[in-house]
Amino acid sequence: MGSVVGNVAKDLGLNVKELEIRKFQIVSHVTKQYFSIHMENGDLIVSERIDRETLCGTKLSCFLNLKAVIENPLNFYTITIEIQDVNDNAPTFSKKYFDIGISESSVPGVHFPLGNADDPDLGTNSIQSYTLTSNEWFSLGERTTKDGVKYPEIILEKPIDREKKNLYELIITVFDGGKPPKTGTAIVKITVQDVNDNFPTFAQDTYHIRLQENAPIGFLVVHLNATDEDEGLYGRITYSFSHITQTTGQIFSIDSLKGDINTIGSLDYEASDSYEMTVEAKDGGGLVNHCKVSIQVIDVNDNAPEIIVTTLAIAILEDSPPGTVIAIINVHDMDSGMNGEVVCLNSDIKDFQLLPSSNNYYKLVTAASMDRERTSEYNVTVQCMDKGTPPLSTNKTIQLTISDVNDNVPVFERMNYIVYIKENNQPGTSVQNILASELDQDDNGKITYSIVSSNIDNIPVSSYVSINSMTGVLYAQRSFDYEQLREFQFQVMAKDSGSPPLSSNVTVRICIIDKNDNAPKILYPSPETEGSALFEFIPHSAEKGYLVTKVIAVDADSGHNAWLYYHLLQVPDPSLFGIGQHSGEVKIVRDIQDTDNLRQKLVVLVKDNGSPSLSSTVTLNLVVAENFQQVVPEIRKQPTNSNKTSNVTFYLVISIAVISFLFIITVIITAIFKCRNTNTPTTFGAYNRNVYPQFTLGCPSEISDTSLPFPFSYDVCVTLDSKQNEIDYLKPVQNVPTDNLIDTDDSTAANGSANTEGPHRNIDQVF
Repeated sequence: MGSVVGNVAKDLGLNVKELEIRKFQIVSHVTKQYFSIHMENGDLIVSERIDRETLCGTKLSCFLNLKAVIENPLNFYTITIEIQDVNDNAPTFSKKYFDIGISESSVPGVHFPLGNADDPDLGTNSIQSYTLTSNEWFSLGERTTKDGVKYPEIILEKPIDREKKNLYELIITVFDGGKPPKTGTAIVKITVQDVNDNFPTFAQDTYHIRLQENAPIGFLVVHLNATDEDEGLYGRITYSFSHITQTTGQIFSIDSLKGDINTIGSLDYEASDSYEMTVEAKDGGGLVNHCKVSIQVIDVNDNAPEIIVTTLAIAILEDSPPGTVIAIINVHDMDSGMNGEVVCLNSDIKDFQLLPSSNNYYKLVTAASMDRERTSEYNVTVQCMDKGTPPLSTNKTIQLTISDVNDNVPVFERMNYIVYIKENNQPGTSVQNILASELDQDDNGKITYSIVSSNIDNIPVSSYVSINSMTGVLYAQRSFDYEQLREFQFQVMAKDSGSPPLSSNVTVRICIIDKNDNAPKILYPSPETEGSALFEFIPHSAEKGYLVTKVIAVDADSGHNAWLYYHLLQVPDPSLFGIGQHSGEVKIVRDIQDTDNLRQKLVVLVKDNGSPSLSSTVTLNLVVAENFQQVVPEIRKQPTNSNKTSNVTFYLVISIAVISFLFIITVIITAIFKCRNTNTPTTFGAYNRNVYPQFTLGCPSEISDTSLPFPFSYDVCVTLDSKQNEIDYLKPVQNVPTDNLIDTDDSTAANGSANTEGPHRNIDQVF
C-alpha cells in the first residue's frame, strides 16, 4: 500500500490546485477502494492490498476500471489500471495424500494418473514441472491436455511383488517458474494389491507320526500348518482329508480351520500298527496343495535300546577299498525278554553295510568304492529296535568325511573356444578367459594354464598370444591385420597341482574380424592417368541411356565393408549424366542438346559401406563429338583474357606481314632463278609438288595400353603461333597403318566393362 501508480492530474490535464476545490474524487464499483488521490500533488496511490487472483481469477489480462468525477464544471473520466501478476502464490495439490492401489500383476509401463497441482499465478509464475522421489520401481510422467494443463502420472518401471513389499511412500513435488521458484508437495501412497499367485505350502511333504496305542480319545496327533503368502481371502486356508479309508476316518478327524488332527476312536496296535491319509489345504482362491500323514502306532514299551559307538573313523581316503571299517557299535537294552532283544539296521545308504558280530556288537563297513566328488560327507544312520510289545527303537547318526585324492583331470567349460577379435587391436588386450574346473580340492584342484608350443606360418604362437597361467586370461601380443591373417588356432593346456599332476587340452581358434581400414581402389579408369588428361568420346547421336564408361573399383576389406557405392561428386550438368549406384556405369540420362558443352569433366566418388565410410575419387573428361576433327579445337583451346588476346593478335599481324614479305622475296628470287636456269631439269619441282607438312595423329603408348586408338590419320597444317594451338584439317589419309590398332572389344574387356554402347576413345596428347 502507498505505492504511486501515476499522476492523474498531469495525465488528465488538470490543475493540481483545483483538485480539492472542484471536489475531484475516485468512484469504483468494487466493494474495496483500492486507490485514492493525493490532493496536494494529484498522485494516484494504492490504498488497499491488491490481489490479482481475487480480482481476475485465471484471466490472462486483468484491468481495473475507475471513474473520476470533478465538479464546476462537471466532468467524468475513466481510468483503466492493468494489474500485473507476481509470483505470490506457491503451487498446491488438491490433497496432501494420493492413495493408489496397484495390482502386483501389473506389467511395467502402466500409467497411474494423479491429480494436478494448482497455482493461481499465470504465465511463467504458474506450474512448470513435477518431480518424484528417486526409486527403482516408479517414475514420473506428465500428460498435457489440449488446454495446456499438465497432469502428473506414476509409471511402473519394474514388476512388483506384494509378498516382498506391499507399500511404497513417495513424495511428489511441483515447481512454478517464479524467481525464486515456489514449490508444493504431496505424499503418494502406493499400495500393492494382492493376486492369488501363491499356493498353500506345508512345512513337509510327508508327516511321519509315531503314536502309542494307549493314546486317549481327543489326543492331538499333529498340528498341520500350511502357509499362503497371499493375503485376505486368497490367504485364508481350509483343511480336509482328500484321501482316507473308512476305517481311518473313524479314528482320526481334522479341524478344517486349525489343521489339527485328533483321535476320535481307540487305537489298537494288533488291529493296525499304521495309518496313512492325505490332507488337502485350499485357499480362498481355489488353489490347493496336499501332504501325506503317516501315523505309526507303537506298542507299549518303557525302555528303548541304547547305542554306544566304541571306535570311529572320522575320515577315510576316497580310494579306500570296500570293507574298510568305519565304526564298532555296541547295543544295550535294559529291558528283558523279547523287549530286550535288539536288532540294528543302517540307513538306506547303499555305500555302507552293518555287519553283526557277537554279544550285540556290530561293524559298520564300506560296501562300495568311495568317490569324494560324488559325495564328500555321509550321515549314516543306525537304527536299533527291540522286540518288545510295542518295540522301541533308537537311532544313531555317524558323520563320515571322505578325503580327496587326485583322480580327476581338469575339465574346460567348453569343448573348444572360438574367439573373435577386431583387427587393428591394441597389443596386450585381453581377448578371452579360458576356464577349466577341477572336481578335486586343495592342491589337487589348483589349475595352471599354458599354451602348447606350436608355430603359425613358421612363427611361434607365443608371438601372437599369451596366457595368464593363474587366471587363464588370453592376451593378444600384437595388432592383427585381417588382410594378412584371418584366423589361426592353437591348444591351451590346463594342469592341476596334484601328485602326479593331471592335465587336459582344449583347442582355441582365433578369428580376426574385419574393420573398414581400406579405402576403395579404383581399377578403371586408372588413377595414374588422371594427370594425363584422359578423355572419353561421346557421339552427338548418343541418346538417353547411352553407356559412356564404367568405373571399376575393388576394396581389400570384406563383407559390408567391401560393398561399394558410386556417386557423381562433381558434374557440370547433373541433368545430362547419371551413374549406377552399384554398377559404376556412367550413362546419359537425357538426349544431348546442341547447347551442351563439348567437354565435360566429371568427378566420381567411390564409397564403401564401412563405418566410418572410406572413399576414393577419379576424374573423367568426356568429349561430345562424332569424330576427332570436331573436337580437337575445343580440346586445345585455352581460355584467355582480353589483354592476352590483344597481344596475340598484334603478334599475329606482325607474323603475317613478315611471312608475306618473305613470301614475296622468295617468289622474286625463284622467278629470277628460273629465268637464269631455263635448262635445269624439272624433276625437283615435280618432286615437291603438292607437299604439305604431314602429321599422323596417334595415342602415346601409355594410352594405347588402356584405351582405344584413333582410327584415322590426317594431314594437318599448324599455325605459326603455337599459343593458339589451332589445327586445320585438310583431308583424311586413306592408307592408314593398322599395326597399332587395337580391337574395340578387346580394349573394352581389358577395361573391365561388360557392356558398351559406343567407342570409348582417350586423348592423352594432341601433338
